[in-house]
Amino acid sequence: MTATEPLPAPIAPPLPDRLDTPCLVVDLDVVEANARRMADGATARGVSLRPHIKTHKSVALARLQLDAGAVGITVGTLGEAEVMVDGGIDDVFIGYPIWAEGAKAGRLERLHGRAPRLSVGVDSEGAADLLAAAVTDSRRHPLRVLVEIDSGARRSGAADAGAALAVARRARDAGLDVIGVFTHGGHGYRAPGAGPSAAADEIATLGAAAEALRADGFAIERISAGSTPTGIRSAGGEVNEIRPGTYLLGDRQQVALGGIPPQGCALAVAATVVSTAVPGQVVLDAGAKTLTKDRAPFLEGFGALPAYPDAVIERLFDYHAAVAIPAGSPAPRLGELVAVVPNHVCPVVEQFDSFVVSRRGDAIDRWPVDARGRSR
Repeated sequence: MTATEPLPAPIAPPLPDRLDTPCLVVDLDVVEANARRMADGATARGVSLRPHIKTHKSVALARLQLDAGAVGITVGTLGEAEVMVDGGIDDVFIGYPIWAEGAKAGRLERLHGRAPRLSVGVDSEGAADLLAAAVTDSRRHPLRVLVEIDSGARRSGAADAGAALAVARRARDAGLDVIGVFTHGGHGYRAPGAGPSAAADEIATLGAAAEALRADGFAIERISAGSTPTGIRSAGGEVNEIRPGTYLLGDRQQVALGGIPPQGCALAVAATVVSTAVPGQVVLDAGAKTLTKDRAPFLEGFGALPAYPDAVIERLFDYHAAVAIPAGSPAPRLGELVAVVPNHVCPVVEQFDSFVVSRRGDAIDRWPVDARGRSR
């Protein structure tokens, strides 16, 4: 894609009638298609799929992913892990470096006792020491860990293969079971077209780390890459597991990045036009506390209205959105129900207790956002 080409636009799922807005609507037909597409892609590339559930925070949606072929799930916090284990899912990877001190130490030990297939991330020798201290039966029942290595996102992870080896040695000496290495190709989010190069970085970085650990006697089971923009592109070299997350529900950002197709948006924010008092503008009853103010530099506005592609959500207030309607463009009428595809779905889901679940525009159920608020 060149700088002059327009970004692909998302397609919103149809909305049921008579919704109490604002609310989240999740189309199960699109969800199931997204789950199958990623699982089939992973199978075709010969890798395991361990999706990140931080996007939807739903036990029901996690089970749907497992039924479609995922081998387990990834979470971002101890709290999310606790909720998923409570929901009967025990093959859980906590994909961030836990600092297991204070209350987190006791929670981790209890979770380890309940979920024998639990694994966690580590990226420093100090964190390895704390993990081992937290799990008091570690010598008899070792906590499984994966060493994180940075592949370009510059967020967390050992700086290079040598640093990853040092962390792995410390973890082994402390009594932890080092089963693999992982990375997050977060730099695939930086711009449209960045996914392929970020995936190549993941593959190269993980390959070097796995080679260094194997040469030191580690039996490496999992070599894990993960992000939706890199997706199955990161399933190359020695990588044997991928951990995308946003693909299941989709959002405007992922369509622009090429992480999902335009029809892959399974979630929409349903909003009502509550004011048309200002010429050239409509106001929705979904503001910053619904849509959030997350906006990538390559996107205009705070979400997309696919039924009104020229409309721009220019301003957000706590509970309202001011939408500019260019002269001569169609505009929604006062009282109309509209679908907004959010820029970044993950923080939007966090604002709600439940989803309206639909098929082909008919509401069929309401599911809880089980891990809402479990950010620690």
